[in-house]
Amino acid sequence: MSRIVHKFTRKVPHWQPRVTPVDLQEATEEQLDALQVTPSNTKVSDYVLTLAHDVESLKVRSPLFNAIMYDPGGMSRAERELGAIGASMVNRCIYCAAVHADRHAKLEKDTAVTDELFAKGEKADLSPRNRAIFDFARKLSESPVDAAPEDMAKLREAGLSDEEILDLILSAALFGWANRLMHVLGDPVRQEVPA
Repeated sequence: MSRIVHKFTRKVPHWQPRVTPVDLQEATEEQLDALQVTPSNTKVSDYVLTLAHDVESLKVRSPLFNAIMYDPGGMSRAERELGAIGASMVNRCIYCAAVHADRHAKLEKDTAVTDELFAKGEKADLSPRNRAIFDFARKLSESPVDAAPEDMAKLREAGLSDEEILDLILSAALFGWANRLMHVLGDPVRQEVPA
């Protein structure tokens, strides 16, 4: 028995697919290649196994995701997670917001920012730099056409370089896509343990 999670949380829910994921034991060579499964790395999420139905998309999706979220240089990992959280909150993607809030808290070794965001949303009390990052990710996600030069100026005033601004745009834009995939392909659920 499981129930869908509707409130933002840092406790990562289980993601329950609506489309049957590829069975790893029955995956084709092309699917295994796209999944980057090796004998020492066989732990693959249901989400990625679901995406494996489209090998060509998955082959470019995973390297793109890793480059945007993990490549060195530019914004810090935690700040990229903050951009992802901002986009996920606008898109009401409970699962993505939980995953990236958990990562942000672990990277920062502090839950204060994500606790504040989940308690107060856009009225959260944030540092000037975090405020600029969150506000821009939120604005870009609500209506990209409204993210104007004045908003770029606010990011620069908060100390972001052009390279960091591009990282923020990439992370927030990536989650515009990722959130839509997660929403339609499955649900965030809590699995209830029988008494």
